[in-house]
Amino acid sequence: MQRVMIVGAGKGGTAILRILQETDMMTVVAVIDHNENAPGIILAQELKIPTGTNWRDFLSKDIDIVIEATGDEQVFKEIREKRKKTTVLIPGSVAHITSKLMEEKEALINELKDETYKHDLIFNSTHDGMIVIDINCHVILINNSAARMIGTTKEEVLGKHIYECIPSSKLPDILSTRTVDVNQEFVLNNGRKIITTRIPMVNESGILIGAFAVFKDITEVVDLAEEITNLKEIKTMLEAIIQSSDDAISVVDEDGRGILINRAYTRITGLEKEEVIGKPANADISEGESMHMQVLKTRRPVRGARMKVGPLNKDVIVNVAPVIVDGKLKGSVGVIHDMSEISQLTTELNRARHIIRTLEAKYTFDDIIGSSEEMEFAIEQAKLGAKTPATVLLRGESGTGKELFAHAIHNESKRKYNKFVRVNCAAITDTLLESELFGYEEGAFSGAKRGGKRGLFEEANNGSIFLDEIGELSLSTQAKLLRVLQEKEIIRVGATKPISIDVRVIAATNVNLEKGIAKGTFREDLYYRLNKIPIHIPPLRLRKQDIKGLAEHLLHKINQDYGRNIEGLTIEAISYLHEYNWPGNVRELENVLSRAVIFMKYQERLIDTKHIQALHNTQDERTLQISLPISKIDEAPLADLVEQYEAKVISEVLLSKDGNKTATAKSLGISLRSLYYKLEKYNLANISTQ
Repeated sequence: MQRVMIVGAGKGGTAILRILQETDMMTVVAVIDHNENAPGIILAQELKIPTGTNWRDFLSKDIDIVIEATGDEQVFKEIREKRKKTTVLIPGSVAHITSKLMEEKEALINELKDETYKHDLIFNSTHDGMIVIDINCHVILINNSAARMIGTTKEEVLGKHIYECIPSSKLPDILSTRTVDVNQEFVLNNGRKIITTRIPMVNESGILIGAFAVFKDITEVVDLAEEITNLKEIKTMLEAIIQSSDDAISVVDEDGRGILINRAYTRITGLEKEEVIGKPANADISEGESMHMQVLKTRRPVRGARMKVGPLNKDVIVNVAPVIVDGKLKGSVGVIHDMSEISQLTTELNRARHIIRTLEAKYTFDDIIGSSEEMEFAIEQAKLGAKTPATVLLRGESGTGKELFAHAIHNESKRKYNKFVRVNCAAITDTLLESELFGYEEGAFSGAKRGGKRGLFEEANNGSIFLDEIGELSLSTQAKLLRVLQEKEIIRVGATKPISIDVRVIAATNVNLEKGIAKGTFREDLYYRLNKIPIHIPPLRLRKQDIKGLAEHLLHKINQDYGRNIEGLTIEAISYLHEYNWPGNVRELENVLSRAVIFMKYQERLIDTKHIQALHNTQDERTLQISLPISKIDEAPLADLVEQYEAKVISEVLLSKDGNKTATAKSLGISLRSLYYKLEKYNLANISTQ
């Protein structure tokens, strides 16, 4: 018995596991998936089959067959490199298709045999009445349902002429005409009405060997939607299954001559049916050896063979398996994968991933990772806020996940099926921001489009608009935003007529709005309009217990982006990450993990401290070095002390960055616009390195 290991326990791996459980030729000895809750893992555990998350722990010389069902080409290559020479590697899709084809082929061959054909066709029927006669019109088989309908017993009928049982039977006519009568109404001697189908029986040599009738009591037949299956329909069904495959399929007999191909075969190879059927198996090969002939000689399957086929020298990968019935080799079946199609599908998959990532409101609360008390409180507030139409103000440092919360709030609200518009208020100049938010009329200013333009608030009508870095709005724009919140209407630039809108506003800021009110840079009335549901998102340094969960979640995304299979972090690496204070918060954590993955060797599966770029709490060290004299602290208000401290921090960081303002803003976790404002405020605009 062949020992099989399945790698990948998703939908495909689970289907293969179920198929293998029904055969006595193979036994599954291990099911592997990095997801311990995968459906195939759960099924294997129910079946008492060993499971694991790393296929390397189970790959030994005792494994005869490995079925790779992850769909990951890299996993397939690694297993192929690590397996023993005697271990056969099968892609999951090919294994599934091949097993189905083997089942159908076995059924077709069995039905073409004389006695097997008769018994299968008769006894695989359900409660229908069935009578079989030989060429001399003697009854050779009858089932209980037929005897019951006729009003006799099987013993009284077997061996007798059909006319002795059913005097008006039309079965002898079938022997003479060799035609099929389908769904014919007939009245038995006892007056019972039946619907019958009569079929001649012809063996593989075309010799008539008898006829049979399948019939239903018309009183039992309410709906004739299901017709009685005959050999022609079985062939049609089998052909339909094969033709529906996008992969090229070819079948040869035991002599290596083609007996069946599908449409995909012609599309990929460029060869028509008449060029293949009845021809030697190497008729389609332009470069390489016939895998069909190799399989027929060795009786062993071949996987992943590269060759060129057809007049166009199409580069393909071929998988071929023998067809063995009752221990006898009856032929082989091959599946051909077009490499150009695989490349195209890969490109389309990457494009689809990009599109998905740019969709509106792509995150939900399930994407927010955090078990700390602070984070759970923020999530609960956000969920409550999502159920109301009130304005939400998200507050927190840069990189804490404010936009993630905004997406989740929209998707949890009644507006989730409408638009979600995102606006970075700091990324658009004051002159453009007003027209972008509220739109403009034709001729409102030089360069205005003909017919005008809808603003982002109009685009978001009946949905949500996310205003990031709300603290960077100019006072004039703040006034217009206040009107939107108060009156629920906007006025386009250059227009006089207001437009009513219904928009849920979600705002976010990483600056102190209260201080902006005190300085006159932020309107107090707008602050109170925005601050109906304030949600404070804690920085990562205050919820370090979430680092492990966040890292695992981010690694899953990084694996998809980089085509890697990193399984997690070592305990030492997690401990090392806990020692850092994360001024860039979750965004910085993702960057650190991305760099670690990039520089890891391909066979490595766990991130260790050696992979992580050195992390220094420079800002904390700087904070310890910057101090104010006790005398000044005693005689100055707290607000002034905070400003003096902030000015010193900015000055020190700017000097450490050699005057580079972009790097300084990034290090401090504020926007470049905010930095310029603070440099001017504290007269630091002309600071230079010595």
